[in-house]
Amino acid sequence: MFKAFRITVLLLILFFVIVNTWLTQARSTDWNNSLWVKIYPINGDGSDISRNYIKNLDISAFAGIESFIARETERYGKNIARPVRIELGQAIGEQPPSPDGATGMMDIMLWSLKMRWWVSKITSDQDRIDPDVRIFVRYHRPDRPFALENSVGVQKGMYGIVNAYASRQYRGNNNVIIAHEFLHTLGATDKYDPASGQPLTPDGLAEPDRSPLYPQRYAEIMGGRIAIANDDAVIPRNLTYARIGRLTATEIQLRD
Repeated sequence: MFKAFRITVLLLILFFVIVNTWLTQARSTDWNNSLWVKIYPINGDGSDISRNYIKNLDISAFAGIESFIARETERYGKNIARPVRIELGQAIGEQPPSPDGATGMMDIMLWSLKMRWWVSKITSDQDRIDPDVRIFVRYHRPDRPFALENSVGVQKGMYGIVNAYASRQYRGNNNVIIAHEFLHTLGATDKYDPASGQPLTPDGLAEPDRSPLYPQRYAEIMGGRIAIANDDAVIPRNLTYARIGRLTATEIQLRD
């Protein structure tokens, strides 16, 4: 009898978690109200350079993301004064679980569960009210090469992990990556070839109807790069050179 009761309670908890997740995801793409996005800086390499950068970090570093989303939602006919509201959280002194090596479905599911527990635990002291989306930015000193592409955005948990460089020089590039992972949390999919990094045609191009097609002037945000030829592309310096393409707009409910 007790076993049946325990199973029933667990099923009810699972049901409420699923319903709450569905409602959160649905609200995040109805574009009726501002989305509250909170960014948590992390010293990704333990260096003094990254520590000092985080110490002097302020919300103005992410203004380009708000401007980008506002511009693109308006371009698709959504009348929201401030579709995304970004807040800077307190620095976090613990590294998130690494997704490296999680290749199989079970590995990915296990990593996802670890991440959800970690996100809940690590933000509980500073988040009296949960933001809509949490983005954890791991800063690295800019004079040491690091694979910034190894970032991730998860829709079901509404969180992202971004690897970035601890330098004002890289703020624009960092914001491109943050915006990319943020849109993953809303349901947008990658639109580039994972082997080459080349944007896919036509959905990974900001201007798929441009003639001649190359060079493109902008990057489709989920394509990640500005295609200057069918086999060559460059990372945009900042979000001024990025656009939300038609398929991405459909995926995040900006268009039908």
